[in-house]
Amino acid sequence: MGKEKRKAAEEAEDAGGDQREERRFKKEKLNQASVIKNKEKRSAIHAKIKHEKRVEKQKKTKARDAAIKRAIELGEEIPEKKVPKTIENTREADETVCRPDDEELFAGNDADEFSSVLKQNIVPKILITTCRFNSTRGPAFIQELLSVIPNAHYYKRGTYELKKIVEYATKKDFTSIIVVHTNRREPDALLMIGLPDGPTAHFRLSNLVLRKDIKNHGNPTGHKPELVLNNFTTRIGHRVGRMIQSLFPQDPHFRGRRVVTFHNQRDFIFFRHHRYIFDVREKKEDPKDKKAIKVSKDKTKPKVLARLQECGPRFTLKLVSLQHGTFDPKGGEFEWVHKPDMDTSRRRFFL
Repeated sequence: MGKEKRKAAEEAEDAGGDQREERRFKKEKLNQASVIKNKEKRSAIHAKIKHEKRVEKQKKTKARDAAIKRAIELGEEIPEKKVPKTIENTREADETVCRPDDEELFAGNDADEFSSVLKQNIVPKILITTCRFNSTRGPAFIQELLSVIPNAHYYKRGTYELKKIVEYATKKDFTSIIVVHTNRREPDALLMIGLPDGPTAHFRLSNLVLRKDIKNHGNPTGHKPELVLNNFTTRIGHRVGRMIQSLFPQDPHFRGRRVVTFHNQRDFIFFRHHRYIFDVREKKEDPKDKKAIKVSKDKTKPKVLARLQECGPRFTLKLVSLQHGTFDPKGGEFEWVHKPDMDTSRRRFFL
């Protein structure tokens, strides 16, 4: 047994050595091609190497498919599919990641500031306003926010302080306030304030694309949208997700086929607004399949295809801070604040 193990280990080492040698040879070929001064010859060599890589990749794919097919026929275990390493699946371990069996988390959900809205005891009512110095694109962005969030109302800021606006909104039974901040005629931040007890979240806003700038955009209807929240996995992310969820009614109108998505990836929250459409088309038969052609002549079977149409707007949010209670920049207690020295690794995420 010991000899067999040593032999297998030697064979594996030889195979690994061959692969390393092959990679080194290809790298040398590329380096040699880059030295060639003639552009046509250099591009021809690059194209040849690229073609060889493509052929080799196709061979590996065919071999893998054949191995899976053989395993299914023989009733053996299917070989595991290799998952490529990404920044997301190699993120640093975080103790605050929520688990399905975390009883403390579910108990906290029943007693937090958003529970009354999410349990449908209160209908969400949103007040949207601006900073004191408004811009040209600010009103257009707010107009589109009003079409996205049901039961949202716009009030001009004027010269009122934000604390006065919070007091007014609380008396008028608003559940949240959204303040659109602009800089150099461009919206650059969002402030979300939960009422009456907070919390207050400050987001940096970037990559704003309005509806009119989206090609083949759709116009949203007045139906309540479905809400999709992705990858809010940590305690802070779960709290931010519930805060966003409290902006929307919990009884969507499915007939409207509207979907609002907040997708968290690497602590950037991507916002998208779509409408899904069902198209009924005739099924195209394969011309080589004679039996299918005969059946299709007698009876055509319609095929239902689903597609998405973006309604806009489109933007990206990045959490800057999360504060206990309503807006209080001087005496407020912060739950979480992003600082530059926290970014110690590309694989460290907080949401």
